[in-house]
Amino acid sequence: MTGSERVVVGRRFPRIAAVRFIKDRLVEVDWADGNRQMIDISPAILGHRHFVRLRNDPNLFAALKVSETSDSLIWPTGEELSADWLEELAPLALDNAEFRDAMDELRFSLDGMAARLGVARRLIAEYRKDKPIPPAIAMATRFLVQRHRGLEQHGETP
Repeated sequence: MTGSERVVVGRRFPRIAAVRFIKDRLVEVDWADGNRQMIDISPAILGHRHFVRLRNDPNLFAALKVSETSDSLIWPTGEELSADWLEELAPLALDNAEFRDAMDELRFSLDGMAARLGVARRLIAEYRKDKPIPPAIAMATRFLVQRHRGLEQHGETP
């Protein structure tokens, strides 16, 4: 192996290309892979003592920047939020077409999807059309699809 070769194990760490403060604790992140996401980082800021100053000073929070190594958000007072953690906070948005596709892949009827997600059949019908899908429903739907794919890969009947 020469000095210019790289060994890659596992997934690549996320890298941040740019960040913009929007309002409150909402930021817009441009990822190095070209994706852009609006992310509410309230769960991190509110959940850890390390971020007390950011909770209490909106101007300080708005002064966030991308670290020199592109692997975290940083603030002038030394607080840091890793890109990996930021990626975990990103919303698991699901649009209506993706919801329909997920139902088709899972082979669920309206009643079946409603029972699996614990919501009314009427809501499932609305999610299939144009009603915005709440994050909890999106996350549960993505989980069901990933689980289904995993079972199929192992030759098990989902």
